[in-house]
Amino acid sequence: MLFNPSRDEARQFLFESWRKRRAGELLTPLEDLAAQLIGKHPEYHAVLENPERHQDRDYLPEHGAANPFLHLMMHLAIEEQISINQPAGIRAHFARLTRQFESEHDAQHRMMECLSEMVWQAQRDRTRPDAAIYLACLERQ
Repeated sequence: MLFNPSRDEARQFLFESWRKRRAGELLTPLEDLAAQLIGKHPEYHAVLENPERHQDRDYLPEHGAANPFLHLMMHLAIEEQISINQPAGIRAHFARLTRQFESEHDAQHRMMECLSEMVWQAQRDRTRPDAAIYLACLERQ
């Protein structure tokens, strides 16, 4: 794992990465990756450009609004998984899905559905996330 931030730290990291990109400041490699991902999600720019308003906002499923912070952090997690091929075979799934959807970004969104499924099952069952669940879901994509 790249790091294990709290909710506030993760959000602050995204706010700061986007601020630095817009200001033309030097970014760390991880900040640069985050800023690139943010750039691919213009629907989140207004949120990330207004930290005072959105730092503490809750995104509850019953309200139907996607959580931009969770979405972007899941992209970062998937990027890390692909870079180190963990769980084993994830890089091949990414390559296959990229060919299938003709887009790395769309492939990651499909992977995100499976990552979410694995996390949801672990939370439901009060167990550790099971990579077998993640990989089985990816097989079905």
